[in-house]
Amino acid sequence: MLGTSYTTNLDDYNSFNFSFEANKLLVPTPPADSTEYGDDDVIWSGGVNSDIGPIEGMIVSFYDAPGGFKEELQEITLALGVEYWYNKQFAIRGGYFYEHENKGNRKYFTAGAGLKMNVFSLDFSYLLPTQRNHPLENTLRFTLSFDVDAFGRQR
Repeated sequence: MLGTSYTTNLDDYNSFNFSFEANKLLVPTPPADSTEYGDDDVIWSGGVNSDIGPIEGMIVSFYDAPGGFKEELQEITLALGVEYWYNKQFAIRGGYFYEHENKGNRKYFTAGAGLKMNVFSLDFSYLLPTQRNHPLENTLRFTLSFDVDAFGRQR
C-alpha cells in the first residue's frame, strides 16, 4: 500500500482531510489452470507455482502475472477520499474505489459518517456501486472503536 493524506484545519472547529491510496496485494497471481504444472513446478501457461513461502510470494507478486507488466499494473487498486470533521467529534466522508475489470471489477462510491465521544467512536459507511445489480449494492458497514490510550488518560 502506498498513499498520502493532507489535512487542513479551517478554524478550531472545522477540518478537511483528503487522501489517496494505491494498493497491490503481495500474493502470487493465481494460475489460470492449476492442473498444468510441469516437472519443475512451472505453469505452462505462464506464472509460477503459487505453493511457495510468504517472503518468496511477496517478491514473486511483482513479476508473476501471465500478461506481464501491463497485467501487474491492473492488479493495483486505487482509492480516493475526502473527510470533513466538525469539532473533532462529527465526521462526514465520501470516496471512490477502483479495481480493474480483469481483477475483480469493484468500482463504487462510498458515503459515510462518524461520531467520536471520549473513548468510543462509531463509523458508518454505505457503498454505491457504479453498476446495476452489483454484489456490493446496498452494502452498509459499521465500525465501533475503543481508544485504549484515551481511556488511560481519563484517570
